Amino acid sequence: MVERVTLYRAPTTVADVDAIADWLAARIEAGVEVRDRFLDLYADDELADAFAAARVLSPYERETGNTMLGIVRYEQRALDHPERAGGVIYDGLQVQRSLGERLPADERGLDHLHVPVLDRVLGTWGDHDGRWHKRVNVLGQPALVSVPGLYEAPAKPEQYYKEQQKHAMVAGDSPPREVLESEVEGEFLVEDDPRTTEALKGYVLQAYHYLETGEGFCEESGCRLANPHRQPGVVAAQLQGTAFCPAHAERYRP
Repeated sequence: MVERVTLYRAPTTVADVDAIADWLAARIEAGVEVRDRFLDLYADDELADAFAAARVLSPYERETGNTMLGIVRYEQRALDHPERAGGVIYDGLQVQRSLGERLPADERGLDHLHVPVLDRVLGTWGDHDGRWHKRVNVLGQPALVSVPGLYEAPAKPEQYYKEQQKHAMVAGDSPPREVLESEVEGEFLVEDDPRTTEALKGYVLQAYHYLETGEGFCEESGCRLANPHRQPGVVAAQLQGTAFCPAHAERYRP
């Protein structure tokens, strides 16, 4: 049984982890606390190497890692100045193992869930199609929640990509994000979206639910424990409707 949940802030993002913690605490029996950025609290001399080793090199290659000196130095700068980092996908399971090894020794039990909210893009390898897939969260201990993953992992409406391709054919590059947002109908989240905090609440609860019950994502599309693969589904599950399917509403109604 999970008795404690510790969330870690992501100060370079718009995610309000303290607000997420308050929402979570009203719905579960475990105690909930918030600490500062995980990568500040538990960084050591090998953490930059660990991130370099977890780098995804190609969308279609299972092998990960580039530990050349320049890459390791980049990862160290990304740890020290996270606002300058970006454009890299990391193997979520490798990062999960690396961060788990850095938890305090007396806090590694499954009765104390740790949830670092990260400003890194995480992915998992799909054996079924031979490619990497970006993820919003990686469940387990610790459970990782990726803020940029919220914007990038679930696919946007088809019209978004059509407009992007059309602009690229005419202008030779992708249009500014703001242009696409104004031209595409449909609900989707974008970088620094003011709805980020609200949307992430469900993904943090998924981490607790998995460790507490052993159950994966909910099959009901409108439930906050669902894992939609498209942005309109994320909006429907996390920002609209009744919040939970009947079964999970009974468990998590505040």
